[in-house]
Amino acid sequence: MTRNSWLMALAGAVLCAAAVQAETARAESVQLGPRPFFLIDQMKDGDLKTRLQACAGKTFEKSLFSIGHRGAPLMFPEHTVESNVAAARMGAGILECDVTFTRDKELVCRHAQNDLHTTTNILASPLADKCTAGFTPASGGRPASAECRTSDITLAEYKSLVGKMDAADKSATTVEGYMDGTANWRTDLYAKSTGTLMTHAESIALFRKLGAKFTPELKSPAVEMPFEGFSQEDYAQKLIDEYKAAGVPPEDVWAQSFNLNDVLYWIENEPEFGKQAVFLDSRYNVEGFDPMNPETFEPSMAELKAKGVNYIAPPMWMLVTARDGKILPSAYATEARKAGLNLITWTLERSGPLRSGGGWYYQSIKEVTDSDGAMFELVHVLAQDVGVKGIFSDWPATVTYYANCMGLD
Repeated sequence: MTRNSWLMALAGAVLCAAAVQAETARAESVQLGPRPFFLIDQMKDGDLKTRLQACAGKTFEKSLFSIGHRGAPLMFPEHTVESNVAAARMGAGILECDVTFTRDKELVCRHAQNDLHTTTNILASPLADKCTAGFTPASGGRPASAECRTSDITLAEYKSLVGKMDAADKSATTVEGYMDGTANWRTDLYAKSTGTLMTHAESIALFRKLGAKFTPELKSPAVEMPFEGFSQEDYAQKLIDEYKAAGVPPEDVWAQSFNLNDVLYWIENEPEFGKQAVFLDSRYNVEGFDPMNPETFEPSMAELKAKGVNYIAPPMWMLVTARDGKILPSAYATEARKAGLNLITWTLERSGPLRSGGGWYYQSIKEVTDSDGAMFELVHVLAQDVGVKGIFSDWPATVTYYANCMGLD
């Protein structure tokens, strides 16, 4: 390691330690803020609204039902110290680190190995020249583009970056314009001050101090594996090894992957951690798949269970359908429970205003999604009728409110 790299790493470590010390002290009590109450006010009058309103004066506590999706990225840069502290303050009992790796094969928290150009300041830093593809401005009908991977840089270099809201303006002709693309229903208010990046190991230490449990997601590499001798199995094993090194009990960890082979690796090679390994189901991308038709499920729910899978996590819309103006469990949900699979789902508070149908996450119930009040109606069906064990949210206060009101763990 060069002297400059060493200094960058030291500065990053000091910054992260200072941020953790300053922020964890403010994360001890659960504070939900006004948003859950705003959403309840938008609901149609009825028993559920009345019951939720009756909980307004409660003292709220952390809940394992409430899972911070990359922290609290509705308003804070994802996978940063600040975002996760905010999620913990809102009662998220489980926090997420999406795990990628650097050029020197160190594990860090990023949603994708190739998203540094949209989630950090790398394009405006001296590291821009190391990106897989530098910034190209929009021109002649061609959108602006860039691609910067964690595997393009070392851990020390990674720690010199600052997190920002995940966004890019593809119509931009300058780097500054490209980096300034945050959706108008999110905010850059907190991103303009700081966004402290973390290694996976640092996330373990932070989440423990915040009193939260762990759900790391092994992300699909953007590079061909093995990467300089680092195999997919090495990658999956290193994730678990960092929990073992920190002395974290397996029952406090829900390791996730969209790659079923990763989940099966953990089940076979780390069976204690494998018991709670989560298969993130993206079969909605498979032609012919229909969550209302079990004959299209390959493998079937029973086959997944027979392989040792105990947890499965599809997006919310796969678990529900709409009929006669009501939200009901889908055939997918029914089959999963019949097979004895535990369900977790994603992602609440990621769709912006719901008055126009809610977009991708609400696609199976868009006919009954006409206001933000539909959010709690969906959560209620997911919890009571579908029977999910937890809900990822970009703003955990909403799920925390519901969990406390309904007496969920």
